[in-house]
Amino acid sequence: MKMQNNYNPDVLSCLANLSSDEVFTPPKLANEILDLLPKEIWKDKTATFLDPVCKSGVFLREIAKRLLEGLKNEIPDLQKRIDHIYSKQIFGIGITELTSLLSRRSLYCSKIANGKYSVSGSFNNDQGNIFFEKTDHDWKNGRCSFCGASQSEYQREEGLETHAYKFIHNKKPNVINNMKFDVIIGNPPYQLSDQGDSKDGARQRGGAIPVYHLFVQQARKMQPRFLVMITPSRWFSGGRGLDVYRQEMLQDGRISHLVDYPVSGECFPGVEIKGGVSYFLWERDHLGDCEVKTVRGNNVSILRRTLIEKGSDIFVRFNESIEILKKVLLKKEQSFSNFVSNQKPFGLRTFFEGEKRETKDSFKIYTNKGCGFVKNRDITQNLDWIDEHKVYISMAYGAGEDFPHQIINKPFYGEPGTCCTETYLVIGPFESKKIAENVISYMRTRFFRFLVMLRKNTQHASRGVYTFVPIQNFSESWTDEKLYKKYKLTKKEIAFIESMIRPMN
Repeated sequence: MKMQNNYNPDVLSCLANLSSDEVFTPPKLANEILDLLPKEIWKDKTATFLDPVCKSGVFLREIAKRLLEGLKNEIPDLQKRIDHIYSKQIFGIGITELTSLLSRRSLYCSKIANGKYSVSGSFNNDQGNIFFEKTDHDWKNGRCSFCGASQSEYQREEGLETHAYKFIHNKKPNVINNMKFDVIIGNPPYQLSDQGDSKDGARQRGGAIPVYHLFVQQARKMQPRFLVMITPSRWFSGGRGLDVYRQEMLQDGRISHLVDYPVSGECFPGVEIKGGVSYFLWERDHLGDCEVKTVRGNNVSILRRTLIEKGSDIFVRFNESIEILKKVLLKKEQSFSNFVSNQKPFGLRTFFEGEKRETKDSFKIYTNKGCGFVKNRDITQNLDWIDEHKVYISMAYGAGEDFPHQIINKPFYGEPGTCCTETYLVIGPFESKKIAENVISYMRTRFFRFLVMLRKNTQHASRGVYTFVPIQNFSESWTDEKLYKKYKLTKKEIAFIESMIRPMN
């Protein structure tokens, strides 16, 4: 009988994620992130490490492995080396009681730090250096003053998880509070579910508020030598409540490395996070450009550059796009966003459906259900646009997880005598149907949609995503060939655009 090889998989690579909001870090990825740190740190017996958002304990475990190898000569006795590393160098804060137990099991080989099976005999308490203590939200006017959680959503009865994360509620364990760390590293929770208003005024789950940036900001306040975290990439150009955080990050010359995965599944297998994910290395003593690495399948691009380009207020994704954008901005043309309406162009919510039958004093309305009819009295703004020529484009379209991507939905002509709900944005108004059709020809080009892509990393396509797009002469129609020639794009630049954006058939 043929003997089969025993296969012992790493249990931390087999864990199912709690959700797309709290994603476990695979060991392989944890090591790629740790590789950003200087090699000499693994030979430093005084270096201290903190994971303030422990889930599986993978970062602490992999840090321990590296220190155990690096300190062989410094502390030859294995048990003394283990006890020193675990008691003096490695610390963590569990995000829940369950993850604190799991993290202790990963690091100490026992969920009880001073238990019978713990590999370290240096602790006289159950928690060791991986702490968890139930934390309460600070409710003010229906929201937590620290993390913004909704009181109606997260004020729960005893025994249920409230997701009040200790690290960002200014209640760090005393041991942590009194320490200076060389390295703070982790994969924080990404967001908290939020609620919105339904059609009938009842409360329903309507979205999410990001919290990952709060962990980064709190860690930065502790002034470690190195800060490494992996988060969603939505902060690059958008995201609810992230404007201040984005400016802090882009203007901080201490970010020395940024590794970006536009397709989240290539980083976290089986997990879809709209806009992708990225991790960064912040160095207290670094000041200058950042090495930006973009990983897209087998295509890996590396470029040392500033995080914020002249003429931009966001991080411009994809190194290959920098020179293309520079050529466009060099002409200093007005932005197409000037033609784009705000949300709710006629003041009507998404759930407004209008009447099914047309009457003498009604006109057509485009809704998320198709078409209906509406009367003047229902329109609360831009009543004068109704009898104009215009273009409609849906406010939401897929985030672009796969490439080449369409980026925006198909624009269509808005004839006089029509309006729309907030399902759509209005482009215009224009003097004639011909001009509106020429605008549509422009919006359908790969060039147009490529420039939109640089600012659009979620499904939402509000007015701001059109900022980089220049206005053209709309007395004529437009094709990619005309635009490539106008902006003097190289064959390589054209090939990159067409690898990212598919034709709009």
